[in-house]
Order: sequence, then C-alpha cells, then structure tokens
Amino acid sequence: MANKNESLGKTLFVVIALCLVCAVIVAGSAVGLKPIQQKNAALDMQRNVLDAAGLLTPETDVVAVFNNRVDTRLINLNTLEEVDSVDGKSATEYDPIASAKKAGLGTKLEKSEDVAGIGALENVSKVYFINDENGALETVVVYVRGYGLWGTMYGLMAVAPDMNTIKGINFYEHSETPGLGGEIQNPNWTASWQGKEIYDNGSVAIDVTKNVTDKAHDVDALSGATLTSNGVENTMQFWFSDKAYGPLFDKIRKGELN
Repeated sequence: MANKNESLGKTLFVVIALCLVCAVIVAGSAVGLKPIQQKNAALDMQRNVLDAAGLLTPETDVVAVFNNRVDTRLINLNTLEEVDSVDGKSATEYDPIASAKKAGLGTKLEKSEDVAGIGALENVSKVYFINDENGALETVVVYVRGYGLWGTMYGLMAVAPDMNTIKGINFYEHSETPGLGGEIQNPNWTASWQGKEIYDNGSVAIDVTKNVTDKAHDVDALSGATLTSNGVENTMQFWFSDKAYGPLFDKIRKGELN
C-alpha cells in the first residue's frame, strides 16, 4: 500500500507540475504576442478604412497611404468638440465600440430610440478625415453598427465632404448567413451604395428596399435576406440621425472641423 500511495503521489506531482509549466508558457505567450496582435488589429482596421473610402487596391501600401492621408480624430458626440484622448487612450488606441457600454464612456439608449439595436452609444467617436494629395478634405469615414438577423453588423461608411453623398461602405465584421445576409460584404452590393444620398431636406432618406423607386436614396435590398436588409436600414436611420452623427455632420459640412 505504501508503494502504491508513493506512486500515486508522484503521479499527482508530475501532473500538477506539468499543468503549472503549461500555464506559465501559455501566459507568457499571451503577454508576448499581445503587441503583435494589437499591431495586426490596427493594420486591419486601417485597411478597412481605406477600403470603405475606395483607396484600397492589391498594390496599396496601407501604412504609407494611411499615415500620409488619414487624420484620425476623437470627437465628443455630445459637445461636438475634438478631444486628445479618452480614458488615457489616444486616437490610435481608442476603441469606440468597446467604450460604448463602459460607465462614463457610453450612454445607454432607450428602446424607443435604439432602432439599430446596439444598446448603448459611445460618448466619443473616432472619425477618419481623409485628405487628397493637396491636403484638401476628400472623404470622412465613420463607424456604424446595427443588429441584423443573427448579431451585430459592424461597418464603416465613407461620405463626401458635403456630408450627404456616400462614397463607400464596408461591413468588416458580422455573423449573417453566408450567401444571404452575408452578401453585405459582396463588392457588387456595396458598390451600389456609391453616389447615394443620406439626407433629403434634412431627414435621413437612405432606404434599403426591394422596390427601388428613388435612385438618389434607395439601395436594392439583399435577395432572401429581409431581416438583414432591415437591419442595415435601421443602422443607417440611427447613425445619421440627430441621435448620433447628424449634428456632427452639420458641423463638418460647415467647415468647422476640416
């Protein structure tokens, strides 16, 4: 019995020691890889911004173009003033989506006003001002998100300096059904947004519909994906209203932030 107990004890010791060694290796790898992961995530978002703005090609030097032409700013949606940092994070580090549901950094939305189904709105948004080669404002890119059929759809909308004409849209993350709602990433469909106008006489007029009658504002709905299409429209109705980007767009349109 003594030998058996001794053998069991040794086995448990080896197992525990092995678990501890593995835990140390995993923890060390996570810490060591974090800067690389953050760098890759930042590069991926830069690529998404340029894609929305129509500046991404297979030959594009993403970092060079982004650094030379994109001015990333943090803007308080309540005061419409630019801020240097949020919670100690600069414009490069700040994540508006993650901040939306944090106390003091976001505002909970009432169900009656939350048509996009996002739950809460960040107090400070990250806005990308893209200049042409002469330094003049060419495009403004903003974050949009809203609930589709299966989950939240995350995107970027590129708008001309008139803050009305759409230059591009890029849904970079979603959980919609491939071949149906997942077609929000289809280049043919996203291209159909180019040149559409967000507003008509000050009201949000962009409409995702199966019956396109207004070429200035209507976008053809996705075939077989009614709920996803409705989610996209609700997303636009919220983000470009006075509850989100509406007042900011007015200020940019007047040239007070470019």
